[in-house]
Amino acid sequence: MSIDFGNPDRPNSYIGRTVPRPNARRLVEGRGRYVDDIVLPRMLHVAFVRSPHAHARILSIDTEAARAVPGVRRIFTGAELAAHCTPWVAVLAHLKGLKSAPQHAIAVDRATWTGEAVAAVVADSRAAAEDGAALVEVGYEPLAVVTDMRTALDPDTPLIHPELGDNLTFRRLHEQGDVEAAFAGAHKVVSASFKTGRHTGVCVEPRSILADYNRAEDQLTVYHSTQAPHMMQTVIAKHLDLPEGRVRVVCGDVGGSYGIKVHVYPDEMATVAISKVMGRPVKFIADRLESFATDIHARDHEIDGRIAVDADGRILAIDIDDYTGIGPYSVYPRTSAIEGNQVVNLCGGPYHFAHYRARTTVVLQNKTPTCQYRAVGHPIAAAVTEGLVDFAAEALGLDPAEMRRRNLIADDAYPYTSPANMRFEGLSHQASLAKLLEMMDYDGLRAEQARLRAQGIHRGIGLASFIELTNPSPFMYGIGGARISAQDGCTVRMDPDGSVVALSGVTEQGQGTEAMLAQVVAEAVGVPVTRVRVITGDTQVTPYGGGTWASRGAGIGGEAALQAGLALKDSILTVAGAMLQCPPDSLDVVEGTVIDRAGGEARMPLEELGRIVYFRGDTLPKGLPRELVQTRHFITSDYPFAFTNGVQASYLEVDVETGFVRLLKHWCVEDCGRVINPQLVDEQIRGGIVQGLGGALYEECLYDADGQLLNANMADYLVPMAAEMPDMAIGHIETPTRESLLGAKGAGEAGTAGAPAAVMNAINDALRPFGGRVTEMPFTPARILAALGVVGKA
Repeated sequence: MSIDFGNPDRPNSYIGRTVPRPNARRLVEGRGRYVDDIVLPRMLHVAFVRSPHAHARILSIDTEAARAVPGVRRIFTGAELAAHCTPWVAVLAHLKGLKSAPQHAIAVDRATWTGEAVAAVVADSRAAAEDGAALVEVGYEPLAVVTDMRTALDPDTPLIHPELGDNLTFRRLHEQGDVEAAFAGAHKVVSASFKTGRHTGVCVEPRSILADYNRAEDQLTVYHSTQAPHMMQTVIAKHLDLPEGRVRVVCGDVGGSYGIKVHVYPDEMATVAISKVMGRPVKFIADRLESFATDIHARDHEIDGRIAVDADGRILAIDIDDYTGIGPYSVYPRTSAIEGNQVVNLCGGPYHFAHYRARTTVVLQNKTPTCQYRAVGHPIAAAVTEGLVDFAAEALGLDPAEMRRRNLIADDAYPYTSPANMRFEGLSHQASLAKLLEMMDYDGLRAEQARLRAQGIHRGIGLASFIELTNPSPFMYGIGGARISAQDGCTVRMDPDGSVVALSGVTEQGQGTEAMLAQVVAEAVGVPVTRVRVITGDTQVTPYGGGTWASRGAGIGGEAALQAGLALKDSILTVAGAMLQCPPDSLDVVEGTVIDRAGGEARMPLEELGRIVYFRGDTLPKGLPRELVQTRHFITSDYPFAFTNGVQASYLEVDVETGFVRLLKHWCVEDCGRVINPQLVDEQIRGGIVQGLGGALYEECLYDADGQLLNANMADYLVPMAAEMPDMAIGHIETPTRESLLGAKGAGEAGTAGAPAAVMNAINDALRPFGGRVTEMPFTPARILAALGVVGKA
């Protein structure tokens, strides 16, 4: 079956239209239900005693004073909890050589980062639990600390886990073509070193979990602020030795996630294990200070890169060497090596060139663990690539836009395989760039820039092309042994009143999943979108699925919903044909009414069909299929990923006396395939841009040489605020994927992918008259002044 998505006058044309979120009013009125809103009978609270040392041996734990606190019910050490929750090792078989040490829910012998839990206090209230935790006396023997990723593998550097033999977690070298020959024969070779500061998600709702083990039923119900309920069901069942069917994970409203909530956290596993041991509901809500020290961090990379170009500005070769530190453990189950691996896969992605070499070296540190966070590896790869492209253009005397025109992959070159062996089905780099330059009036901005520069006002224009990996197939995790589903399912049911319920394995994290699914189902079945109710996030009722990550909600979950909705429509028409004594294919469903396909006249409202099927089925022909519920699953199979693409531009002003940056305007043209809800997509891109700008200008987790996190609070850790953000103009090119009928790819990470590179290039464009250059994010005033030679290196 095909749908003419290009025809805006088609019946039930919800796909491609802006439709309000069905959950918006409930959330605005304060009727959301988050984990911390849930109160169960006999519920206990847990608070964790956390290590003040980045690396220390645990010598003793004295709990006597803590046990005397009124309301404290029990205290668990790591050794006690290890008898009830098995440790995990976060490796993937297809990342060859990846290694990590077993990790426990609570540290058993050693603490390996500041903030790692070393004991848990369970009490009647959170206040009592915290009072008890404050009185637990832990004896420590401080050990040598590893913090510098560049020296982590030196022979004289202490080993964090001696049994591993070194501090190397993963190394990958990819080579394509003859890199050295290409550099030797180049007209120009440009080199630069890049650094990205660690930062974290700062979700509005912190990590939250409430576990309720019912001994009478041998049933564990976990209310969890998570992105992947079915994944967590599998993990919890495995490590608590429970049948998977006896574990139910419920994910209701979630106050933001950004990849922060798609991992297995030791303190959350400890909470679940404690509930099983005590047979009572146990709640853990991370406070903001805990979040900074225990939520995964990301983006801790240092990269040396170089680019070779010929006299016409054509890219000949790119060579990168990436170092990244991941903390003391690879994070379970997706692993912390994926980001470095993504850097190898994505550098140079938008460009046509033949010779490529990339290496990533992933090492252990005594810092908070790092793992996958919004746009995994994309902002790093884009900053390195686009920085090198701009530096090459400068060396050749070429305009940055012209440099990209000459090198971006042609829009008629697909299917195309990049030098990193990434397979692209269909992208639109050239069309996207042309649209962006038109939207921003590029030539006019350049003229304005020159005029203001003559007045001592230094503005910069930065461009950044990018590719975005979405809709991952089983290639990403399934072949590596981790039980992370790449497919998703949707069940669509028509009730007696003609309304429709859709149950999806994709979760709502605030990005508009419910609206997207409602639109797709409404168009597929033929009912008003207001008559579709979407249910997500409950492993006991929704079809098994991967959840929300890697911009897969619309591309995977949306296609499953479309197919299930179309199947339900076929079921409806089969019954309607029997009732109306006409061929089913002569009928259609439009706005909740069965109509004659040829003439368009109404034949029967769906509520009448529902009344007969559910209450007077005896009047229907014997043997007539009458199940008004259909389930469909979808998985991509032709390509490992659905790549999207786009290009961003930043226009900003640098105060060369203070180093402060003022963002003036930001543009993004993005191609995410079929656009289902234009406003939601634009909101996602704007939100992603803000997150990218945060990493570019403000956010950084600062550590000292002893592994102490210095700014773990909202006073010292800067996040972008509304008043600092520029106006953002969003445009689209649509290149639907042919892997699905819907044709959607993904858009959730596109804004984050390209924004830092665009800002970096814009700052360097503003500093060009002074010979200054910044390549270390965030681009703070101190670093900009250092680039200008006003102060010493920041």
